[in-house]
Amino acid sequence: MSSDMIDTTDRLVSHLEASRQGSTSPVCAIDTEADSLHRYRESLCLIQFADRSQCVLIDPLAIEDLSSLGHYLSCATVWMHGADYDMTMFKRQFGTLPAMVYDTQIGARLLGVRRFGLGDLVNHYFGIELSKSSQKADWGKRPLSPKMIEYALNDVHYLLEMGDIIVASLKEKNRYEWFEECCLAARQRVLNRDDTKEESWRVQGSGTLEPFGLACLRALWHWRDGEAKAWDRPSFMVAPNRQLLEWSLDLAANKKIALPNHFRPDRVKRFHTALEALKALAEDQWPVRPAGKRRKRDRDFDRKVDELIKAREEAATKLDIEGSLIAPRAILESLAAGDARPSEVLLKWQRGCLGMNADLDA
Repeated sequence: MSSDMIDTTDRLVSHLEASRQGSTSPVCAIDTEADSLHRYRESLCLIQFADRSQCVLIDPLAIEDLSSLGHYLSCATVWMHGADYDMTMFKRQFGTLPAMVYDTQIGARLLGVRRFGLGDLVNHYFGIELSKSSQKADWGKRPLSPKMIEYALNDVHYLLEMGDIIVASLKEKNRYEWFEECCLAARQRVLNRDDTKEESWRVQGSGTLEPFGLACLRALWHWRDGEAKAWDRPSFMVAPNRQLLEWSLDLAANKKIALPNHFRPDRVKRFHTALEALKALAEDQWPVRPAGKRRKRDRDFDRKVDELIKAREEAATKLDIEGSLIAPRAILESLAAGDARPSEVLLKWQRGCLGMNADLDA
C-alpha cells in the first residue's frame, strides 16, 4: 500500500492531474475524517483518496485551496462506504457533490450481505481483519501517528476492488439497475437536505414534551451550546441529549435538579441564570408542539399494512435481502393510509418487488 500526505495546493493539483490521466470521467475512492468527537464546530480534517495506482492522504487543514479537488470530483465517479456522512462533508466544503457516488454498503446489502460495516466487508471479500484502534482518534492533531495513517488508508485501499466485485455480482443477479437507482437517490437526498438546522434544540424524544417542557429543553439546549462553544468541545461532553430531556421533564414537574459534581462553579452559575430567564418567559413565548398528522387506525388500515408487510417479506425472502431495503414499515403505513403514492416514496425497483406497477400507482 503506497502512500503519501499531500499538504500543499500545488501537490494536490499535480496529484489529481496524474490521477485523471487525461480522462474526462475519472474514477476514485474517497473517505473523510472529521473532529466531531473532539471540537465544538466540526471540521474536515483528512481526506483519504485512492485511484487504481495509489492511496494518498489529503490534508485540508494545511492546503489553502481545495478547489482543484472540487473540480476533479465534479466529473468523477466516486466510490465510498456508508456515503451519507462523507457526502454531507463534501456538500458543506464544495457546495455540491461528485457527479456519481457509488456506495459499497448499498451494493453489499442488495446482494444480501447482513454484516455490512467496512471491516465486515473487507473480511467478507478479502479475508482481512482491519484494526479499529483509531476509530475515535483526534484527526485534527498533527502529525498523525503511523497507526492513524494505516487506519485512514485502509478506509479506501480496498474500495475500488471491492466495488468491482460487488458490481459483477449485482449484474449476475440482475440487480445493478437497483444499485444505481439507490445510489442516485441517496445522493439526491443529501443535495436536497436542509442543513440550516433551525430549531436544532428539538432533539429526538422531545415530541412527548408539553409546551413548558419544550421551553425548558430549549433553554437548556442553548445553555449547553454556549458551554460547549466556550470550551471548544462537542456539546455531548457538557451533557448528552438524554440528560437534557430528563432535566426538562423534572423542571416541568417542578422537581429540583441535581447537577453533576464535576461541573465547575461558573458553569453551575450560568445554568441557574438560564433557569431564571426561563421562569421570566411568558406563556405565549413557549414553543408549540409540532402538529403531527394523526392516522386513523382501524381494521381496514391494519389489514392493508399486514398485506403490504406480507408482500414485502415474501419478496425479501425470495431475494434473500432485508425487508427494510424494499420498504420500511413507516412507508408501508403511509401507503396503507393513503398519505402517499408509491411513486412518491418508493424507487422503481422497490415498487416492482411489491407488485406496484404503473396501473396500481395511478
